[in-house]
Amino acid sequence: MILLPAIDIQNGRCVRLYKGDFATSHEVAPDPMAAAAAFKEAGASWVHMVDLDGAVAGRRENSEVFLRVAGESGLLVELGGGIRDMDAVNYYLSHGIQRVILGTAAMRRPELVAEAAARYGDRVAVGIDAKDGRVMVEGWLEEGGADYLSAASEMERLGAGALIFTDISRDGTLAGPNLEQLRALAEHVFCPIIASGGVKGLEDIRALKGLGIYGAICGKAIYSGDLDLTEAFKVAEASAE
Repeated sequence: MILLPAIDIQNGRCVRLYKGDFATSHEVAPDPMAAAAAFKEAGASWVHMVDLDGAVAGRRENSEVFLRVAGESGLLVELGGGIRDMDAVNYYLSHGIQRVILGTAAMRRPELVAEAAARYGDRVAVGIDAKDGRVMVEGWLEEGGADYLSAASEMERLGAGALIFTDISRDGTLAGPNLEQLRALAEHVFCPIIASGGVKGLEDIRALKGLGIYGAICGKAIYSGDLDLTEAFKVAEASAE
């Protein structure tokens, strides 16, 4: 299983939110490049990045931050937030971003998923962000009109290379991932699943690996010191043997 430490960007700063609430935004690292360097030193090969401003505005924001990390950190960058059309997909994937995540756009315009996936294959992922099992869009501020399992099936059918599943009620809480929903999702689709939200410690990494989950995003637990990233990589690699 791969681990993807997370860097969420708001106004150029590394921040974290609690349950996706922008009112809870607080800075967790002084510099995105410094955070990326620390992750690489701990053993990371990927970093998960989110453009929080872009998610709300519906367009590319903070692009220079993401391109700099992709170009200088030595990490593969997975990026979501504000990627709403093929222009944004083309821009990022042609400027060093390894994988883009379509969220709101995938729910509003599923044909975009099919077009992007046909062109870029598994470099296009879809974010399934759910609250009480219902998909949320527009920076998690509006309900998207579908339950997470039916949305996942449709996105897989359209060619999504991976699904990033976030239980919004667990995001930033250190309460542990929603294993029940992740188990149901893993039984429902065949494409790779990346779990996001609630990961606190090594036992969560082991539990996700036990479900056959492809990847896990770790955010708050790293910054709070609850998760030793170096040890987490050892656990993920050992459990894959």
